[in-house]
Amino acid sequence: MKRKALFERNGFVSKKKKEVFEVKDGESIDACLERIKAAGYSPIKRIEKPIFTEEKENGETIYKPVARKIVFEALLNE
Repeated sequence: MKRKALFERNGFVSKKKKEVFEVKDGESIDACLERIKAAGYSPIKRIEKPIFTEEKENGETIYKPVARKIVFEALLNE
């Protein structure tokens, strides 16, 4: 029997080695880091992505930042 099927049959679920966690609306960065730690991962990289809105002024299109999305890449603790 394959190893993966054996693990799943015995109640073990294998986790991904690398996972991406996004800071949710209303959640602090510290709370997200605690969620990562509770899931058994360690953060290795923080990525901030700006969110823009498109506005028309004097016939020109202007992009203005309105928010940011924070994403953490994390590795599984072994």
